[in-house]
Amino acid sequence: MSDETSTDTDVEQPGGADVEQPPPQEPPLPPRRGWLFAFVAPVVLVADFVTKALALQALDGEPPVRVLGGLVYFQIVRNPGASFGMATGMTWLLTLIALAVVVAIFWIMPKLRSVGWAIGLALVLAGALGNLIDRFFRAPGALHGHVIDFVSLFAPNGEVWPVFNVADSSIVCGGILIVLMALLGRDYDGRTTKEKAAT
Repeated sequence: MSDETSTDTDVEQPGGADVEQPPPQEPPLPPRRGWLFAFVAPVVLVADFVTKALALQALDGEPPVRVLGGLVYFQIVRNPGASFGMATGMTWLLTLIALAVVVAIFWIMPKLRSVGWAIGLALVLAGALGNLIDRFFRAPGALHGHVIDFVSLFAPNGEVWPVFNVADSSIVCGGILIVLMALLGRDYDGRTTKEKAAT
């Protein structure tokens, strides 16, 4: 009779049948981040609306105002194109694209479990909505309205860098954050690409 002790972790039932081990439990998903999204987006949207209103009140019809030794110039520029003055002359198409982006973000919002994605998408949404408001309610008319830009860096009239507003900055910052999250392998539901591949 052997004195060796079996190290096998399988448990045998009478008759030699192995007991089936339960499958490994998946780690719980992070909590939803909708509250963070719902906080950031309105704050940025209000900031965009207020700064545009103040800029129009103080700068409309005035020459560029030089501040910080010429690092920044404040002036009113009515932009018919996309962020930073791109795609001028395609206002109606840019409006429809922005609407599609807003719808897509609202679809993703209930599934958000990543802090980075929540902040990034909130910034993009707030920027898109801020400029959409101009597209719909400013001259020359709905879907063709010109966006109010008022910040020019290093020189007036966008000579060095295109004139922009808070909404433009929000879109760019949000986009950079989303790209960074993707490069880090983190999805909007809080899981990494490795975790998804393992399931």
